[in-house]
Amino acid sequence: MVFQRPNPFPMSIYENVAYGPRRRGQNDKRKLDELVETSLKRAALWDEVRDDLRRKSGLALSGGQQQRLCIARVLATDPEVILMDEPASALDPVSTLRIEELMRELREAYTIVIVTHNMQQAARVSDVTAFFTMAEDRAGYLVEVGPTGRIFTRPNERLTEDYISGRFG
Repeated sequence: MVFQRPNPFPMSIYENVAYGPRRRGQNDKRKLDELVETSLKRAALWDEVRDDLRRKSGLALSGGQQQRLCIARVLATDPEVILMDEPASALDPVSTLRIEELMRELREAYTIVIVTHNMQQAARVSDVTAFFTMAEDRAGYLVEVGPTGRIFTRPNERLTEDYISGRFG
């Protein structure tokens, strides 16, 4: 899971990425070194941190770098699904762009579920969109789901009319 605000551990960049694999029993130094490098490359962070892996704390990185470090930490565990909760909402526009580019690259190899209030971001980075809203009796009411292009250009008229009028059933 990648959270809204970056949450690197108070340890070196290397140890941040190696943490998950070590918890799963991976202790071979050569394999860990390779996994850390591969994960940081996939998270588009390797070139920026490779000379400081063991000396620099993950907490010393910029906000965008910290978020990419957290993504590298997730990738090191070889997940089937990556959950992202507003992964760029606390970042500057340049860092947001880098995270969005990274999401587009990673979706080739992973299923990514992203929660966002930013409709433009959802349109830019997703293949399938599910639109949820609140109802008086519950949270997380599914209004519509479908291919992103259709959801944003030709939403289901009946569902849209029901949503606007307040009829959720």
